[in-house]
Amino acid sequence: MEVQFKRTGERRYAIMIIREGYPTIEMNPAPGYDPIMPHDLAHLIVEKEIGLRRGIFGQIAAGGNAGTFHPVVSAGENKRESARLRRKATRRGEKLLREGRDESAVSERAVYVCLNEWLSRSADPNRRKLGVQLSPQYKQLSDDGEILTDEILNRVCASLDRASEQWVSLEIGESFSETWPNQAFLLATDARRSGCAGEKQKDKIVI
Repeated sequence: MEVQFKRTGERRYAIMIIREGYPTIEMNPAPGYDPIMPHDLAHLIVEKEIGLRRGIFGQIAAGGNAGTFHPVVSAGENKRESARLRRKATRRGEKLLREGRDESAVSERAVYVCLNEWLSRSADPNRRKLGVQLSPQYKQLSDDGEILTDEILNRVCASLDRASEQWVSLEIGESFSETWPNQAFLLATDARRSGCAGEKQKDKIVI
C-alpha cells in the first residue's frame, strides 16, 4: 500500500492512499497539519514500527476507510456502480473500525509518547521545547500491556527523523510517499515487540 502525503497550502495537506485490490481513497484536507510532522504521518510511522495490524492504517490496508477517508472519484465512472461500491466500502470500514477500536486507542497513546520522545531527543533546541513532560496517564497504563521499549523507541525516532526531513523539504503542490508493509512484516514486528516486552521489563514506557 502506498500512502502519499501532499502539501496543498501554507498550512494544509492531503493524503491519498493507493491499495492493491481496493479503491484509491483520499482525505483532503487532512487534519493535524504541522510544519515538521503532520499528525497522520506520525500515526503511519508509529503504527508501522510497532506492528499494529488494526490501527488506522492497518484498517485501511484491509479495505477500510478509518471513518475519514473517501474514494477518489474518476472521470467517466458509472455513478450507480460507484455508489454501490461506496456503500460496500462503508460497511467494511464500519466493521474494521469496530474490530480496531482497541488498537486505534493504543495508536493514539503511542503517537503521543513517541512524538514527545522524538522531540526531546532533537538537536534543535526549538524542537526540544515542543516536548512536554509525560503525565503518569501515559507513562503507566499497565492494564493495556503494550510496551514501548528503548529498542522500539529508537527505531520509531529514526523513522520520524527520516520522514520529517522529507516532509519539511516539500514545496506547496509537492508530495512524497510512504509504504505500508504486508501482513507478514507486521506479524514479525508484533512478535519482536512481544519478545522485547518479555526480556526488557526495565527501560520501558507502558502505554
